[in-house]
Amino acid sequence: MKSKIILALAAFALAGAAAAADKLTVAATAVPHAEILAFVKPALAKQGVDLEVKVFTDYVQPNVQVAEKRLDANFFQHKPYLAEFNKGKGANLQPVVAVHVEPFGAYSSKHKTLADVPAGGTVAIPNDPSNAGRALLLLDRAGVIKLKSTDNILATPRDIAENPKKLKFREIEAATLPRILPQVDLALINTNYALEARLNPVKDALAIEDARSPYANWLVARVDNKDTPALKKLAAALNSAEVKKFIETKYNGAVVPAF
Repeated sequence: MKSKIILALAAFALAGAAAAADKLTVAATAVPHAEILAFVKPALAKQGVDLEVKVFTDYVQPNVQVAEKRLDANFFQHKPYLAEFNKGKGANLQPVVAVHVEPFGAYSSKHKTLADVPAGGTVAIPNDPSNAGRALLLLDRAGVIKLKSTDNILATPRDIAENPKKLKFREIEAATLPRILPQVDLALINTNYALEARLNPVKDALAIEDARSPYANWLVARVDNKDTPALKKLAAALNSAEVKKFIETKYNGAVVPAF
């Protein structure tokens, strides 16, 4: 009898260890990434995956902490940003699955159209290379400036060939752009930060990318864990019909499914 009890306790302990092994800690920015992860958390729990979401306000630490194995994965970035991080930090983080596109927008609290932006006006853009280039490409497509090459996704203000209004460009940390919006004539803001600031990209943006944007946001992990059963379950959940419907319903065009 005693041996049976010992075996039962051992089996229970092993089951507990297996459950702990299926815990995933994922970094995300608050909107929409953490909201999407919160939506899939109950479904993952039914599959034996305990999902913990760590919310960050910047774009650097989520990658650093995954690379250092302090977190399992992150969900906040597009491939050009990931490539720039890997190159700059000597890292090898891996894209796992594309989830959604956040159409990048140009906003102003002073002007109602791009045409209203005055000569010599100040334009704020993100200070990281991939998003700075994305901002300038949007302004090029909107006819505000002309770049030397629209194939350069890492364009900087030095790559502007024509600037008819002689606009002045300020490179600012992406997370602070909504806060400095009243201080500039135009700000190019990532949609996650725009949504956090209660800006509606569909209604408030003076120029915005469409759903064909190549800047899909990806679930990202490491080489050593990207193919684990728990991460595969998370990837499948993020590409489910339920998540597609959730994105379309909750964000009403401000965030677009990428699958």
